[in-house]
Amino acid sequence: MKVAVWDTYVQRADGNLMHFDILVPSHVTDERTIFNFGKDYLKKKSFQTGQLTANECHPCHIEQATEAMIASIEKMGYFIIEIENCD
Repeated sequence: MKVAVWDTYVQRADGNLMHFDILVPSHVTDERTIFNFGKDYLKKKSFQTGQLTANECHPCHIEQATEAMIASIEKMGYFIIEIENCD
């Protein structure tokens, strides 16, 4: 499966900047859908964050999904790669 990688940055209430990627099937291009996936991920965090908009989230590239990515996408519609300040 080919996935689109959406490079995402969100300001945390503590001043740190979160950096994570939202991965979706490459045919999913609706920004509102992708932002909702990001918002769903942020709701699961134990800390407050800022808004997720087109300024913080944009398409980056396409890559081949791993089995773990495919399993998450089949279950939730997306996969998150946590890069920086996500805990």
